[in-house]
Amino acid sequence: MKKKALFNWSSGKDSALALYKTLQNPEIEIASLLTSVNQEHQRISMHGVRVELLKQQAESIGLPLEIMQIPEMPTMEVYENVMRETLEKQKNQGVTHSIFGDIFLEDLRKYREDKLAEIGFEGIFPLWKIPTHDLIQEFISLGFKTIVVCVNERFLDKSFVGRVIDQSFINELPENVDVCGENGEFHTFTFDGPIFSKPINFEIGEVVYRKYEKPEKEDSSDTACDTSASDAFDFGFWYCDLVEK
Repeated sequence: MKKKALFNWSSGKDSALALYKTLQNPEIEIASLLTSVNQEHQRISMHGVRVELLKQQAESIGLPLEIMQIPEMPTMEVYENVMRETLEKQKNQGVTHSIFGDIFLEDLRKYREDKLAEIGFEGIFPLWKIPTHDLIQEFISLGFKTIVVCVNERFLDKSFVGRVIDQSFINELPENVDVCGENGEFHTFTFDGPIFSKPINFEIGEVVYRKYEKPEKEDSSDTACDTSASDAFDFGFWYCDLVEK
């Protein structure tokens, strides 16, 4: 019997490669893609990509899309309540597993698995512990194309945002930056590759800088929510807007 799973879709490269690998697995049935969206701005959490482009991705992939609306600056309690409600609905439809594109962050995986266990779900991690240099080369060799939509100024400057990831981009990354951005150095939007029936059409728009207020009390699990709350740091981000054609 197949495992019926929800796929946590960020719109970026790690999600795309994890989905590609999952689709090759005959033991898993993907019920839908789940993406958290900033309720106020209608953009993908952390990545800042417009919902219109997210919907184009889902249509091209050929899977149902479940959008989880999150307040702009949610507390962890708010985020976890929304996620619990979403997963409970999926559970009622026979879903038992949740798939993530995480690679090596142990604390994040433990957080996810602990929260999933509370409602009887299990996590699946198709990319887990695969060296990131191997993953990015596999991603490119498979014909995927992805553009950097957000960079963390602690690691990268403005010149890296709005660039398509290729060998030149990889070669120019500083030594302290993971090639897959697994530590939150950068985020991407994948617009072509073997999981898509057609490329996603967009134009590159404005590049903007945004800095978020640092929360009074930090929570080490903030990165687990992948929402704009986890943007609440004392440093800023460069975003490249993508506009639907």
